[in-house]
Amino acid sequence: MSRDTDVLVLGGAGVDTIVYVPELPLPYADSYMVDSGIRTRAGQTGDFVALGLSALGLRTHHVDMLGDDPEGDLVRGLHHDNGIALTAVPQPAGTKRAVNLVGPDGRRLSLYDTSRSRPDDRLPESTIRALAESGRHAHVCITQPCAHALPVLRETGVTISTDLHDWDGENPYHEPFAYEADVVFLSAAALIAPEATMRRIAERGRAEVVVATAGAQGAHLLIDGELTRTPPVAPPAPVVDSNGAGDAFAAAFLFGWLRGEPPGRCALYGAIAGAHACTVPSTETAAIGRDELLARARELDATPSVQ
Repeated sequence: MSRDTDVLVLGGAGVDTIVYVPELPLPYADSYMVDSGIRTRAGQTGDFVALGLSALGLRTHHVDMLGDDPEGDLVRGLHHDNGIALTAVPQPAGTKRAVNLVGPDGRRLSLYDTSRSRPDDRLPESTIRALAESGRHAHVCITQPCAHALPVLRETGVTISTDLHDWDGENPYHEPFAYEADVVFLSAAALIAPEATMRRIAERGRAEVVVATAGAQGAHLLIDGELTRTPPVAPPAPVVDSNGAGDAFAAAFLFGWLRGEPPGRCALYGAIAGAHACTVPSTETAAIGRDELLARARELDATPSVQ
């Protein structure tokens, strides 16, 4: 079987409007003067994963539903400018969009426009099957309607990863993704018992690796029933924005995983890429490249404090 694509990314294409605010939570006021500007740019979770993978030299193809609207044009332009293949399935409801409020410490609050999807939306089975059969791996975003593509992906034999983001461990919407993926990423931020949730994912599903990122505390890895921790990596410049850090972590982890590297090494790559992403403003898209990632990993290998 021909495998012409390294990673097929499903879903998560859209547009964000970035607003830097003086603090989060933002106290009520009639108005705020925003001196850093307000900017709308292409880039939601699937876009950022695709950008991160492509910057690391992986052949990447992104598929999602896009509207025939200015937001869709921004997404198409982002992929064209970065040389990333894109299959855009028509979305009459319009391209996904959100507003991100970003505080001075880089934390983010996102407001998603749920009117841009419909319960009966589907990615065409024939399209997904053809794209998956020409790829090695599929990364599935939790946006509608990607859950419906999971059985088709499994039939094609590709390995699957997903990012549950800030799942609370209880919302049933996330469960098909959690239990069908071979590699599961999630944030520990909303989890009362991260280890218990990670073990439940592994026991009920088919995950070989479960990774719970914990920001400045590093990341937790569950492999073959053993829980280990990856220490955090210091950002190479001041932190300005956490937007896209989890997507960068996932992309760099998959870069290592698809090269056959040990999960601990993959997590180190993820931590490096996530730290890099925190130094990039939300208004920009600048993923870490392969040479920089590997050079930074070698530097950390030579630093006794991170061993």
